[in-house]
Amino acid sequence: MNEIATRRRATVHDVARTAGVSLATVDRVLNARAGVRAATIERVEAAIAELGFQRDLSASLLARARDLRVTFIIPEGSNEFMASLAQAVANRAGPALADRLHLDIIRIKALDAMALAHCLDSLQPSACDCAVIVAGEDPSVLVAVDAATRRGILVVTLVSDLPGSSRRAFIGIDNTAAGRTSASLMGRFCTGHGKVGVIAGSLHLRDHRDRLEGFRQVIAAEFADIEIIGPIEGHDEHAETAAQVTTLLAQHPDLAGIYNLGAGNAGLVSALTASGRAGTIRVIAHELSEPTRRGLLSGVIDVAIDQNPDGEIRAAIGAARALALDSSAAAPIEPIEIGIFLRDNLR
Repeated sequence: MNEIATRRRATVHDVARTAGVSLATVDRVLNARAGVRAATIERVEAAIAELGFQRDLSASLLARARDLRVTFIIPEGSNEFMASLAQAVANRAGPALADRLHLDIIRIKALDAMALAHCLDSLQPSACDCAVIVAGEDPSVLVAVDAATRRGILVVTLVSDLPGSSRRAFIGIDNTAAGRTSASLMGRFCTGHGKVGVIAGSLHLRDHRDRLEGFRQVIAAEFADIEIIGPIEGHDEHAETAAQVTTLLAQHPDLAGIYNLGAGNAGLVSALTASGRAGTIRVIAHELSEPTRRGLLSGVIDVAIDQNPDGEIRAAIGAARALALDSSAAAPIEPIEIGIFLRDNLR
């Protein structure tokens, strides 16, 4: 029995044994379901590569007479998290070809609803089976999503949801829970009193509104002596966020905390550092990007609330595949796990 023959007959049992995990864990990884640690996913994927394991997707995909094509529409600009999503798609594009999956990336101007609507309108079912989009709740986007659906293109939302549209699945964290988590931490950091400034990217984004609502809920219920200042929009840009933070600090010299529920964290860190008040104001930010990592290490940021970009792209690919192979079924989606990082547990 030669090596090639052995590799061709590799099964999920072989993968589980090689990775040292259960069959259930292998199934969760193969179907991009949540609840598996990043290190475990890496072991399973390494075992798959070592064994040359091939999923039996070809029969289903052959019945479609062509490969599955998934287009990711992701904002460009200075938002590091969006860049990490695009990089995760690029990293998986090559391996996905073995499963007859073609992954394309289109970058558009951030927070530009018309650009997203135009991009969706340009997609045709002959070249795109599923569009995975990061979108704000704008009427033009809702119309474009519905039009794409009528043309036979499946639409999956990523990071921020469009619950009033015809999208088929949402991939992302529970953003209300993320906001509630941030409020629970901030309330304890500030010993239940003082002023806390809130910075959003854009309140046109459902994820930002949900985080704000969750934050307000917990502050009102458990920390009534904390006064929320804002929200102030920084549009996820470094320079604008820095300017907003500088103004916030000048107007409120007694500020006890800042919650940045969007991006633009490099601007947040630079403004706090320049003010000389870094380390005296409790700061909670989102996403474990390079700016938040530097902020955590320097003590400017206390906590980063994270969502795993590679895990989200894996889940989006899994949802697109499941929907394309059975468009009448609901995609098996679970919320992405929320990560909480301090300086002491940086990965």
